[in-house]
Amino acid sequence: MYRETNTRSVAKGVTWRFVATGTTIVIVFVFFGRLDLAIAAGFIETVLKVALYWGHEKVWQRIRWGRKRIQPFNLWFTGLPLSGKTTIADKVYEKLQKLDIPLERIDSKDIRELIPNVGYSREERNRHMRRIGHLIQTLQKNSISTVASFVSPYRESRKAIRTMVENNIVVYVKANVETCKKRDYKGVYEKALKGEIKNFTGISDVYEEPQHAEIIIDTETTDPDEAAEIIFRYIKRNYVK
Repeated sequence: MYRETNTRSVAKGVTWRFVATGTTIVIVFVFFGRLDLAIAAGFIETVLKVALYWGHEKVWQRIRWGRKRIQPFNLWFTGLPLSGKTTIADKVYEKLQKLDIPLERIDSKDIRELIPNVGYSREERNRHMRRIGHLIQTLQKNSISTVASFVSPYRESRKAIRTMVENNIVVYVKANVETCKKRDYKGVYEKALKGEIKNFTGISDVYEEPQHAEIIIDTETTDPDEAAEIIFRYIKRNYVK
C-alpha cells in the first residue's frame, strides 16, 4: 500500500491551482474588465484553495468508506530440484513489479541461508514450511503479495500453506528426474546418487505431486519466458484488475 505524503498533496494542489486560477482571472476580467481586480482575485483564491485542498485531502485519508483493500496473493512454486522453479518465479516477479503492487520475492535458498541449521527430514521440512507460512501471513497483513519458490515435496506442508495464507496459487513446475539431472549444473543429483546428500527429493526422498495445483507448467514443453507469461496473465485476470 502507498501513503500520500504531505509534499505530494501540496504539489498536486499547486499544479491544479495554476489551471484553476488562470480560469478565475479570465472570468473576472471578462465580467468586470479590470485586470488588477482579476489578478487580485486569482491570487487570493490560489492561497485559500491550496490550503483548503490540502486539508480536504487529509480529511479523506482518514475516512475508510469507499476504500478497496488490495487483496494480497501468494504464488507458490513447487517442483523437483532443478525443475526450473526459481528461474520462472524470478521472471514472473519481474513482470509483476511493473504492475506497481506491494510485492516480495521469497526463495528457499535465501531462507536457508538465514536459517542454516534447518534439516531435511519430513518433520523438519514440514516445520520449516510452517515458518514460511507465518512469514507470508505477516506480509499479507500489510497487503504485500508474495512470489515463493520451494521444493515443498509433501502434500501436508503444501496444504498447511494453503490453509495459512490468503489467495494461495500453487504453480507446479513439472519435470521428470532425468530432465532435472541434465540441468544439474550444481552436481547435487550426482552427489545424492552417491549417497553424499541424504533425503534428497527425487532420489532418496519422495516428491508428492500436487493434486490441486492452480497452474501446471511442463518445462519440457514450455520455456521459462512462455511460462512466466502464462502465470502473469493468470494473476492479471484473477487478482489485479
